[in-house]
Amino acid sequence: MIRLSSTLSAHTRYYLRRYMPTNRLLDAIRRRRNLKWGIPAMLLAVPYLLIASMCTNALADGAPGWLHLVVLWAVWNAMKFILMGPVSLLLLVRARIAEAVARRGGRRDGDVGESVNHAAAEPLLHR
Repeated sequence: MIRLSSTLSAHTRYYLRRYMPTNRLLDAIRRRRNLKWGIPAMLLAVPYLLIASMCTNALADGAPGWLHLVVLWAVWNAMKFILMGPVSLLLLVRARIAEAVARRGGRRDGDVGESVNHAAAEPLLHR
């Protein structure tokens, strides 16, 4: 029973990750070259919040109860985009720090190699 539930959960997650447009967009934003689009992507939460607001107003006026699912869907997607802005900033800072450390480490290795080469060449120059 637990194995079946786990398998079903994994397949559902794979399907939603692969075919739902908001998840595909968020996965694309998480890539290194697209991290800069995290803050502008937060603006995509506005239409979802408008949809949720319109459905909530319609529900208050006596609309069918299935609109509660639309409200839940819209609020969930809005939250995903709102959270993506700060997350993308943190990921961008982390990536830039890692790149700076790698560059600095590369320069240090190059400097050590150059100093060794200069030390080896000095006795030849003074002969």
